[in-house]
Amino acid sequence: MAEKPQPVQVPYCGVCGLPAEYCEFGPDFEKCKPWLIRNAPQLYPDLIQESNSKEADGVSDQLQSFSITDSTGPSGSSALKQEPVKRLPGGKIKKKDKQEVIIEKVTRNKRKSITTIKGLELFGVKLSDASKKLGKKFATGASVVKGPTEKDQIDVQGDIAYDIVEFITDTWPDVPETAIFFIEDGKKVPAV
Repeated sequence: MAEKPQPVQVPYCGVCGLPAEYCEFGPDFEKCKPWLIRNAPQLYPDLIQESNSKEADGVSDQLQSFSITDSTGPSGSSALKQEPVKRLPGGKIKKKDKQEVIIEKVTRNKRKSITTIKGLELFGVKLSDASKKLGKKFATGASVVKGPTEKDQIDVQGDIAYDIVEFITDTWPDVPETAIFFIEDGKKVPAV
């Protein structure tokens, strides 16, 4: 009887998240090289030879670039601390959400409409409290729901777009009027 074949173990890069043999096609191959040399040397034997020859030259160059009195590094100027860039699998950079409130009116069943409010949580507003206040102020049903992009939003029954900007800026002073936008005919229009 033949021996049962075993599944192949694929090593994934700890830097970019791609399979190790595909790192050279990813966005950060230079950053992946040290990880590949340590964890997957059988895939890139030429990298090991290249790194060994560079180490001998690189160590002496680094030592010469530093001085005893200068603790800022080889560039001679103190490096500004930057916030680390968050990366998604595959090396894509995660974008920060813009701080803006988007109000959209969706019509259903010809005469009925729903006003959707997105982005209040970016200003530190609790959506559950906001939906209660909106429901009381406009005497309608209001609830927190997940939108199509998997982010929470507030759905308010009825067309309340006429008073919503004034109510938001009065109730939550952290939300500036310039950060509120309406979606009309598929275009984003400032509320001001």
